[in-house]
This record gives sequence, C-alpha cells and structure tokens, in this order.
Amino acid sequence: MSFNPRTLLLGLALIVVGGFLANQIQTSSGDVDVSTVRFAGNNGVVTHARLYVPDGVSNENPAPGIVAIHGYINSNETQSGFAIEFARRGYVVLAPDQTGHGYSDPPAFANGFGGMDALAYMRTLPFVDADNIGLEGHSMGGWSSLIAASVMPDGYQSIVIEGSSTGTFGAPEGTPTWPRNVAVVFSKYDEFSQLMWGVEVPSDITGTDKLKTLFNTDELVEPGRLYGDIDAGTARILYQPPVTHPGDHLSTRAIGHAIDWFDRTLEGGEPLPAENQVWMWKELGTLLSLIGMVILIPSVITGLVHSAPFRLITGTPATPKSLTGGGWWLGAAVFIALPVVTLFPFKGLSEAWGWSASAWLPQNITTQVMVWAVGVGIVAAILFALWHVLLNKKAGATARDYGLADAAGFSPALILKSLGLALAVVGVLYSLLLATVYLFDTDFRFWVFAMKPLSALQLRIALSYVVPFCLFFTVVAVLLHGQLRQSHWSFRRELFVNWILLVIGYVLLLLFQYIPLFLGGSMTIASEPLWTIIAFQFLPLMTIAAIVFTVAYRATGTVYTGAFINGLLVTGIVVASQATHYGF
Repeated sequence: MSFNPRTLLLGLALIVVGGFLANQIQTSSGDVDVSTVRFAGNNGVVTHARLYVPDGVSNENPAPGIVAIHGYINSNETQSGFAIEFARRGYVVLAPDQTGHGYSDPPAFANGFGGMDALAYMRTLPFVDADNIGLEGHSMGGWSSLIAASVMPDGYQSIVIEGSSTGTFGAPEGTPTWPRNVAVVFSKYDEFSQLMWGVEVPSDITGTDKLKTLFNTDELVEPGRLYGDIDAGTARILYQPPVTHPGDHLSTRAIGHAIDWFDRTLEGGEPLPAENQVWMWKELGTLLSLIGMVILIPSVITGLVHSAPFRLITGTPATPKSLTGGGWWLGAAVFIALPVVTLFPFKGLSEAWGWSASAWLPQNITTQVMVWAVGVGIVAAILFALWHVLLNKKAGATARDYGLADAAGFSPALILKSLGLALAVVGVLYSLLLATVYLFDTDFRFWVFAMKPLSALQLRIALSYVVPFCLFFTVVAVLLHGQLRQSHWSFRRELFVNWILLVIGYVLLLLFQYIPLFLGGSMTIASEPLWTIIAFQFLPLMTIAAIVFTVAYRATGTVYTGAFINGLLVTGIVVASQATHYGF
C-alpha cells in the first residue's frame, strides 16, 4: 500500500480547521477567557478545573458564578456545552474534574466527588459575586452538587441536577425546603431511572415518593410547572427533554432548561434567550479534528513503514487459506457475536473474584474492560486453534498464512521491529494531539468519546494495561486476516468488511437495549445502564481498529504492527477517559 500525500493534507487540514473552530466557540471569539486552574481541597486533594471568565468581569465588576460538574467516567470537557452557554450569558463558570477523573487527584469518590472543594474555590474568587452562585451537575455530578449544597447551605442560590437525583450514593435526601431552588432535568429516556428514582420507566419518576417529597406535593409532579417560591428558596421544577442520559450533553433542550433556570434564580446574567445556543459548533470542531486524526492513520502508517528504520518489515500478505462459502458466514457470525454476548458477563468477573483497585490495576472500569478482552481473546484463540488443527492444517496452512510470520519465517526480531513501528505511528498521532491541545486548548472528541493527553500518572497506569490489550488485538488480527480475509478483496472492500465485522455487533447490542426504551419501556437488560452507555465508545474504537488492521496488514504482511498500534491507542484512550479508584 502506497503513501498518499492528499490524505495526509486532508487529515491535517481537518485537525487545524476543527481545532480553530472549537477554540473560537469555546472562547466566544475571544470574549471569554478560558484557562485551567488547580487548587487543593480537603485532605490536600488537588482538583484540576477549567475556568471560564467573560470579558469585562473583574474584582470591581464581579459576575454571578456557576459550578458545572460532569458525571462518572467523564471529565470537565464533557460539560463544555453547558459551560460555553453559561459563560456567553455573563456567568463565571468553573468546570472541575471530579476527584479521580481527568487530571484531578485520585481516588474517585473522595471529598464528596470534589463538588464541595470546587464550590469553596469558586467562593474565593474576588471577581465572582458570592451571593449569586449556582450549581449544575450531570449524573454523579448532580450528587456532587448536592453534597456541596449540604456542606455549604448558604454558599449557593440555586441548583440544577441533570440525569441525577437526591438521596442516592451519598447525596442527601431532598425535602420541601432543601436544596435551595432546584431544577430536576431528567430525560424521558434516561437509562438510570431505576438507580436514581427507583422506577424502570424514566417518565414514571413523576409519581415517585422521593420526587413528590422534594416538590412538596401529594400528586403527580407536573413537568414544566413551577412549585414553591424562588424568593423563599423553595422553588422546584421538573424538565423531561426527549433524550437519553448521555444525550443531555447533545441536547439544546436539556442545556436550555439549565440556562432558563439560572436566568430565573440568579441575578446579573445577560438576558440571552435560552434557545440561542452555539455550543454544538464546538462539538463539530472537535469532531472534525477527531476525523482528521483518523484520516491520517493510513498516511502515517504507510509513510513510516517505507522509511529507512522500518523498511525491512515491509511485506506482502500471504495468499490466505481462510474460510469460504457457508463456513465463512459461520465464522463471521461467531466473530461478531462472541465479544458482544460476553460483554456484560465477562466484565463482571473481576468484581466476582473480589478484585479491588490497587496500584497495579487502579481503574475499576479499565480492569473490567481488560478482563473482558482477555476472556474473549482466550475463547477466540481456542476456537481458532481447534479450527486450525482439525481442518486448516490439512490444507497446508502455516503461521505465514495467519500473518504470524513473514516470508523469512517467524522471529522475535520481527515482533520487536513491529513494536517499534507501532510506537512511531502512535508517537506521530500523539504529537498531533499535543499540538492541538497547545494551539487551540481542545482535543479530539465527540460526545462520550475522547482522545486526550495522558497525565504522568495515567501514563504509568497505562503500562499496567497495555500488554493484555495488545494480546487481545493480536488474536483479533489473526482471526480477521487468517480466517476471514479473502484474497480477491480490494483494499476498500477489505476495509469495509473489517469495519462491519468489528462494529456491527455493538450496533445490534445498542438496538437490543434501546428499542424497548424508546418505545416507552425500559432497556431490555435494565440492570446494565452504565455498560450500555460504555458500549457506544466501542463504535469509534473499533472503527479506528478496522482502519489500523487493514492498512498495517497490507503494508507489512503480518499482524503485529496493527495489533500493537491498536493496543497502544485503545489503552491510552481508555485510561485517559476513566476514573482512577486507587489513591496513589
């Protein structure tokens, strides 16, 4: 496969254009100063946060403030839609990384999830009107906001909990007089209705005793109706936008409800209509940068593999001795189904075995993903070995036909050189990410999926997980190229088939879960809301994996480079986006 300079230029252009667009929206074309801050809170735990300060705000001209807190296994950038719109309306916005998330100190869940530290810090800023501070939190960020409100009952004026609830996971129970002036934004298709409000169907929260107690009524709570009195601090309102739990971050209605509530309960903001929103252009910008990075992958691999240091591992794939006819369709069905049907049961094995966060495996969700990947890899490797021994060996298949050796045979040197090439490819992509962060203060992301730089601690954590992920992708590569690849396929067809094989199972899983929810019920497996949402991230991850696998195998003729690139990329993406549960 040859190097294509046009693809390289297109990818770079998308990264630059996307980064510039995202930066302009994030800063309101320079009218909002966006910076990062770090501050120590309880027990010396250091919080990392993004601070938005509108133009004209000063010690002499203080503005109202809003603390906007993200949910579990997210970071402050997830709240950027809310933060951008609040800042456009003259509010100083502090968007912290919760403890153990992003670049804040671990462990996760410490210090009331970090909300009380953030509120305390906000109240120290001389350019913030301490009598006009709002709290906004999504999911676990809602609990964080509620805990902050309970610790400092006179430190805020109003609160918005999005996809969240009172009386859950350490958050105090709501009463007719506490918290002060609260808006509940709970979507019609929120996956966490059972956890948050104790009902299977999200729209049924209007009849729960917990919500009725908060709203001081014996009747069904009426969405959109104002209960209580704003001046007395007892105001309550329920909004139910027609989106999912993570969909709040991509909903003009969900964000608009928060804008409207703070406009009604805080003083000093600019009267900009709630429907006047621009945050989605920032989301488009970071998506363009993400697409640009993905487009660059073929050019980076082919450019490096033909460079002097790696020219010796350039090779042509062997003619495959793979499945054909009905056997191919059976093999494809097993390939698609195995990782999906094992996702929920395998990810729970680490908990069943009693594993807890440790210095070696400090991220619980990443550990669960790793256990699933290793389990799938073992089962797949056994099935592949049986197929080889019982059937394909008789056809003369060798390690070369499976991409495990090159024309000269198998050697450890081949693996080491492939690892060197993989490190070089990932290094180039990572350098572009760092350059984007430096130039535009944005990264590569869309919605719940993000590529962001690793902190020093996260880099050390990634070393604990990278080997199992590389082994998993090696098994996947052998199956793709040694069992399912067909010799007559063009590059485009092979790329398309690999993408379908890697992605379609998760699409079917999401349809299986969400169709009943969107029809007015609950998810098919209602006990797995978190991992259903996590499954969305497999779509971009496996799209990237399909491109890497196809290009790297065509360029080298072996499975190792593609497996190592995918292992390194996925480990970095997952570790940077997950919560760290062990306190180093």
